[in-house]
Amino acid sequence: MSRATCYRCFWPQAHCWCEQIVPMGTATRYVLLMHPKEFRREKANTGRLTHLCLSNSEIIQGVAFDDHPRVKAVLADPSKHVVLLYPGDEAVNLSLSPTSPVTPPGKELVVLLLDATWSCARKMLKMSPSLQRLPRIMFTPSTPSRYVIKQQPFNGCLSTLESVHEVLTALAARGEDRYELPRQLLEIFDRMQQFQIKCAVDPNLGGYRRQPYKPAGERKPFTGKSSRRRANLFRFGDQPEAEASD
Repeated sequence: MSRATCYRCFWPQAHCWCEQIVPMGTATRYVLLMHPKEFRREKANTGRLTHLCLSNSEIIQGVAFDDHPRVKAVLADPSKHVVLLYPGDEAVNLSLSPTSPVTPPGKELVVLLLDATWSCARKMLKMSPSLQRLPRIMFTPSTPSRYVIKQQPFNGCLSTLESVHEVLTALAARGEDRYELPRQLLEIFDRMQQFQIKCAVDPNLGGYRRQPYKPAGERKPFTGKSSRRRANLFRFGDQPEAEASD
């Protein structure tokens, strides 16, 4: 018999997060463009937890978004200033001292995030020219990724939840938004991972790995073709060089 599921957080009802989360209001709207693979990866997906923590947010599932009616409506709304959180040569680094506000006067800032693995996010961007044309924002991570149950491809890569935390922190420091509960996102992230770590070593639970997770500092870096493929993901510009194949 399958376990009863909470269809808001998509966790088993016995471990539902909903009552433990206080949705935060923000002046900025966050739109998570979620790859279908992430949408189905319920318990390890940080984008869904991020959405539950932010009242002014939404999730849109897909791969290519040029013809998506909701995305088209957001991009066409003259009251919005829409930006893409993605590194690039022309991206505004929110972590640096501001020379001008990110958002023009009288408009609402809307931040689009590609919620996917780096390789899938790259493909989503390539398949969505309308997203390529958007102004971009980025940040300088304040700490390495706190991800324990997943190895990031390079130093400086963060989960969706950690990335939103960095953006919220940077916008609040610039006086362009408020961050009312700065500990909530990271505390939920840590508790989610601790649950997964305990399940990984519990012999009574099926479907979990059977060995503990290594600390991030003890993991071997990617090498060879795998490393070169990942390096291509972080080349700036909209047209990536051809990736090495296995």
